[in-house]
Amino acid sequence: MSRTRPAGRRDQRRPPTAPRAVRLGPHYWFAERLLAVLSGLRPVHAMLGHTIGPAYDQLVALAPVGPQAPGPRPVLRHCGRFHPCPGVIEAFARIGVGERVTAMAFRLEQGPDLRWRCAALELAGPLT
Repeated sequence: MSRTRPAGRRDQRRPPTAPRAVRLGPHYWFAERLLAVLSGLRPVHAMLGHTIGPAYDQLVALAPVGPQAPGPRPVLRHCGRFHPCPGVIEAFARIGVGERVTAMAFRLEQGPDLRWRCAALELAGPLT
């Protein structure tokens, strides 16, 4: 029995590549949502049920007030994570704004209901 594939066949059952697998984690979901709020695309209250402690207040302080000036839209370039202990993710994101790159860091904590919530947020610079 031959173990080679026919010429031209592409096997679709391969495991996902690293970039796709990384996008499945809660840290990536939160990075996208936080960036949408921080860039003014979504209202701050969209994260109300997804934040705990001072994180919502930090988000309110960092989010823009009113319409944003035209210009390049912030884009999530990369998002990584570190698990210091079970139920905690410390994540970071590189955000591109035109040719500039800035950083965002946030902490996720898993509650008793197994839902992840943002517990802290820091932004290295403005997104405008």
